[in-house]
Amino acid sequence: MGPITTRQLRGALDVLHALGEACTGSAPFAREAVRLLPRLIAADVTTLSVCDLDSGHRGVVTDRPGAIPRAALEAFDHHFHAHPLVRHHGRNPAAVTRRLSDLLPDREFRRSALYNDYYRTVRLAHVMAVPVHVDRRFLVSFVLNRAGGDFDDGDLALAEILRPHLATLYRLGAALEGRNGARDAAESEAALARLTPREREVLDWVAAGKTNRDIAAILGASPRTVEKHLERVYEKLGVETRTAAVMRSRGVSRP
Repeated sequence: MGPITTRQLRGALDVLHALGEACTGSAPFAREAVRLLPRLIAADVTTLSVCDLDSGHRGVVTDRPGAIPRAALEAFDHHFHAHPLVRHHGRNPAAVTRRLSDLLPDREFRRSALYNDYYRTVRLAHVMAVPVHVDRRFLVSFVLNRAGGDFDDGDLALAEILRPHLATLYRLGAALEGRNGARDAAESEAALARLTPREREVLDWVAAGKTNRDIAAILGASPRTVEKHLERVYEKLGVETRTAAVMRSRGVSRP
């Protein structure tokens, strides 16, 4: 581990304080964290990566929207289970901060399909992952990426100092979001209970991507009648668009 300066520690405390203020839910925390962490540890792209170890899929929040194209995300998922950091951190309750170069020599990494299919296409070559949540299914990490030189021992030491505090704030944000989600679900359930069976049926077909004309043909009604049903759905759910109505309805788990 490299030496940490007083200035770096003060900067870390400032960032943690700002993240504490932003920790009203997991999403606000993630957005603020990927924005602030590169101020402490230089990175070209910083993400919060949520890896589903069962499905082999990764979801990301990044400080540079659009920096990772969809095709590249699909390439990452293709090599998901071969990624050295995923393999090392996944289902590992003792996971700590690691650089990719700690696990795989750079020369070997650059010969891998993972590098050529993903990292080379997004023009990144060096990776450091800071795990903040690990369980039997999910691995959640802040991941810092660079195109140029690798992360040094000082970067690793600072990230590891931050890691337990980031993990605590992540869990706090998730807990707050869960509480807010439960409240939103209860409100959505109450609103849905006010819909008639035909209004619920229309809303279900809207959620399936059907147009008013499609729904009219399915139900044996006129498009105008379907439109009237939707107007009452919007009013009862307190929304103004089809998309908002569907999102409100999905706040409730229904068979």
